[in-house]
Amino acid sequence: MEENLVWLDFDLVRNFMRDVFIKIGVPEKDAEVSADVLIESDKRGIDSHGLNRMKPIYYDRIKEGIQLPVTDFEIVRESPATAVIDGHNGMGHVIGKRAMTMAMEKAEKFGLGMTAVRNSTHYGIAGYYALMAAEKGMIGITGTNARPSIAPTFGIENMLGTNPLVFGIPTDEEFPFVLDCATSVSQRGKIEVYARTGKRMPEGWVIDRNGKSTTDPVSALNDLIKGTAALTPLGGIGEDGAGFKGYGYATVVEILSAALQGGSYLKMLSGFENGKKVPYRLGHFFMAINISHFTEVEEFKKISGDILRQLRNSDKMPGAERIYTAGEKEHLAWLERQGKGVPVGEELQREMILMRDQCGLTQYKFSFEK
Repeated sequence: MEENLVWLDFDLVRNFMRDVFIKIGVPEKDAEVSADVLIESDKRGIDSHGLNRMKPIYYDRIKEGIQLPVTDFEIVRESPATAVIDGHNGMGHVIGKRAMTMAMEKAEKFGLGMTAVRNSTHYGIAGYYALMAAEKGMIGITGTNARPSIAPTFGIENMLGTNPLVFGIPTDEEFPFVLDCATSVSQRGKIEVYARTGKRMPEGWVIDRNGKSTTDPVSALNDLIKGTAALTPLGGIGEDGAGFKGYGYATVVEILSAALQGGSYLKMLSGFENGKKVPYRLGHFFMAINISHFTEVEEFKKISGDILRQLRNSDKMPGAERIYTAGEKEHLAWLERQGKGVPVGEELQREMILMRDQCGLTQYKFSFEK
């Protein structure tokens, strides 16, 4: 655990992020949405995508002019069950929530709804949008492409983004089934956490131009930007661990995130043109499946719950304490954290103070300040 770690109340952190967003030009209603998405990540124990990303991914990009604080959500094509949306480089959280809401509204009427988005920005944890559907008794599916990070199997050049393919499925348990993971072995957010805490990365996460694994998170982050390092696809290096499967799924997400709406892809998402920073122009897709058009919702939830319970109660490997199903660890993290809040290390503390002071948010005095 990182030294000098403090825990800050969820409401405090959420309100702080909302107020920072407002100060840098995000409309209040949109700032509420963006802060909600980020704090949901911290609540679920996904520290790589919450407060940790407030400054480098959103604050800095808005300041640099490569992400717009005011979102122009334009519907450019629509049918009863589908829509194509242009986000015009606005707030990815706002675009994502509206796009999934549209998909759910269409599914409410027609059983299925899908929207595809172009010219968007980082939309936080993809699970947030899948959860929106699951909480309404629907199945939610979403994915997004991202700046080049993953090398194809047998390659060394970062071509594909970490490209999560995410599912949210309602059950009769306290928590839904939520599979929210990248199609790489790891992703930049986790590497950023290792860099903050001064720890070495595990072998096999990142490869250099010689195809060799590197474990220095600081140099890995720099090399990923320069294109001299790449993340490995889910399954790892080569074919022995079935890395071709992660490579294949990452490609599926890339196609669905770009080709459906005529958007940018692969190296076009690097964030640089002629050596200058430019908007990332990401693509997303959102699907909602209305279970009630197929079967009784409660029956579906019961069968889903039975499947998950039988998996968790199956024979365990010697020495293993328990078997988990997707979404369970995040639920347990919330149960543990609801009385503690967000863990904030020294570097993150400095970033919070910097944003507060630059934004003139004098009403905030943090417990970690001397």
